[in-house]
Amino acid sequence: MNTRAIAIAALLAALWAVPARAQTIVDMSLISCDQFLKSPQERKDVLSAWMGGYFSAMKNVATIDARYVVRNSQKIANYCKKAKNETLMSAIQRNWR
Repeated sequence: MNTRAIAIAALLAALWAVPARAQTIVDMSLISCDQFLKSPQERKDVLSAWMGGYFSAMKNVATIDARYVVRNSQKIANYCKKAKNETLMSAIQRNWR
């Protein structure tokens, strides 16, 4: 076998094995209601959990009640259906309890 071909094959295999980098920083103030509604469920779940933590921190509460996170996330989604151009942060501030 040609050692050059083996080296190229090994290099290509190593490059394909490198995982893709995920976006790790999200500017919540730039997400629109429309983008939130079109997001995959997994991303909606992450954003909903973030919303719960954000507003618990604003109230200086160190706990998160999952029941409220689910209920408030549904309220935000319903509001966003009517105001797709609004930012998600604005929708949260108007509807979060």
